[in-house]
Amino acid sequence: MTEENGHKFSGVEIGKDAVQSTIEAAASTAGEVASIVTRAVRDIATAIGGFATELFEIQEASRKAAEDGGDRPIPSIEEQLDE
Repeated sequence: MTEENGHKFSGVEIGKDAVQSTIEAAASTAGEVASIVTRAVRDIATAIGGFATELFEIQEASRKAAEDGGDRPIPSIEEQLDE
C-alpha cells in the first residue's frame, strides 16, 4: 500500500488508477493514429485529384493537337532533334 498525505491506497484503488491510465493512454494513441490516417487519406485524395486534373489536361491537349494538325505525319526522333 502507498501512503500519500497520510491516506493509504487500497489494492482496488491502485488497480482502478492503473486501468484508468491504461484507457487514457489507449485513447490518446487511438486519437493520434486517427489523425495520421485522416491526413493520409486527405493527401491521397489530393494526389488522385491532381492526377485526374492532369489526365483531363492531357486529353484536352491531345484533342486540340488532333484538330490543329491531325493530317500531318509525326516527325521521326532524328527530325525532332535536328530542329
